[in-house]
Amino acid sequence: MRYDHKRIEDHWQKYWAENGTFQAEDKSDKPKYYVLDMFPYPSGAGLHVGHPLGYIASDIYARYKRHQGFNVLHPQGYDSFGLPAEQYAIQTGQHPAVTTEANINRYREQLDKIGFSFDWDREVRTSSPEYYKWTQWIFIELFNSWYNKNSNKAEHVDTLIGIFEAEGNTNVNAVSDDNIAVFTAADWKGYTKDQQEKILLKYRLTYLAETEVNWCPALGTVLANDEIVNGVSERGGYPVIRKKMTQWSMRISAYAERLLTGLDTIDWTESLKESQRNWIGKSVGASVVFKVIASDLTPNPSPKERGTLAANDMGKAGIIQERGASSDPGYFTADSANANALIQNAKSNRKEPTKAEAILWEEVRDKKLGYKIRRQHYIANYIADFVSLEKRLIVEVDGAYHDAAEQIELDEARTLELEQKYLFKVIRFTNDEVLNNLESVLSNIRIALSNRKSFKDEKGLSEEDTSEAPPLSF
Repeated sequence: MRYDHKRIEDHWQKYWAENGTFQAEDKSDKPKYYVLDMFPYPSGAGLHVGHPLGYIASDIYARYKRHQGFNVLHPQGYDSFGLPAEQYAIQTGQHPAVTTEANINRYREQLDKIGFSFDWDREVRTSSPEYYKWTQWIFIELFNSWYNKNSNKAEHVDTLIGIFEAEGNTNVNAVSDDNIAVFTAADWKGYTKDQQEKILLKYRLTYLAETEVNWCPALGTVLANDEIVNGVSERGGYPVIRKKMTQWSMRISAYAERLLTGLDTIDWTESLKESQRNWIGKSVGASVVFKVIASDLTPNPSPKERGTLAANDMGKAGIIQERGASSDPGYFTADSANANALIQNAKSNRKEPTKAEAILWEEVRDKKLGYKIRRQHYIANYIADFVSLEKRLIVEVDGAYHDAAEQIELDEARTLELEQKYLFKVIRFTNDEVLNNLESVLSNIRIALSNRKSFKDEKGLSEEDTSEAPPLSF
């Protein structure tokens, strides 16, 4: 018997459409099952072989579950609001609305001819206002929320404002920006509306920030990491550069632990769960302590002349003790290859501080902020203006020459190395800030100190314990 595919398939496809054969029931006693495909980009004149390759397998499974008696929801839609549709419109010289509608019609025709069992009553188009109004709604909900660590959930920003009005921000335990100045309830009430909104932006789950992004000049847009292949854009093969831009960001990391624990409660394969864990990217560091091998700089070192070291990825950097040190042990952290020069330069810098450095030193010396602060101290191959080694905090006071574009790049590279390789936190102030707003500077330093782990407390060490000094991540 000859199979007349055109007549038979046309008949049944028409029957399915007219009778809603594959529609999921809104109310049913049947057990529910959800089969979701990745929506195609309508960015071409038709489907390519990769579309049915994925859809056939999921469609077989949807049909199988229907035969088992499940109320199956198997929708389809179009990811039509983004870069692929935009680029197709540019390439064809037509308005995106025109090309998107034409491509969707062609895709639907082809999907129907293949015979997929989609519930087309639930079709989604991400370019439709009826759809993207909900993405805008989600953004607004996040914007109007902050993450309360005490309750371990997001709360409306009005509750945060209530705390500020009652007691300031001293006791607020939130996922927020670093270095938020401490203020009282009276301070909050005295701020202008604009000042209050700037503070709230430091706590909101969506916020404006200057971040380094993947910028593609040819496409005129920011790309995600998975949209880049071998250093060029996946779509079009255009060069991509790293660039700092002010853009909206989300504090998704607030939910990292909940996302991880939630993986234990869902019926996914272990391999898929592991890929999600890797994507979330929780990392727990470790410190390894080594004794420093004596060098020519420190022959036969005494216990006071020995340091400790946490290995970096190569395990080759070193630290040395400055000779002639006082009874205060200190943690001497110069790169051994340049130690002599660094020590001498640091001594010279201490003798000739800028006016701002001298003023700030008088406010932070002798543990006035609760922790020992060193000035003009050497970290690796750099000399930092002020350092709390116990808290791994560096405070830099910058003169006008730091405003030059070339110096800004050097400062950024130095900060990146100190923070990522050596695990220090770097905060910066201008000379003008120190000279004209000293209390604010000191307040921000106190906050930064309180936000950092104390390696001394963590190890149960005292400031005078030299044999087991807190390790540095060199």
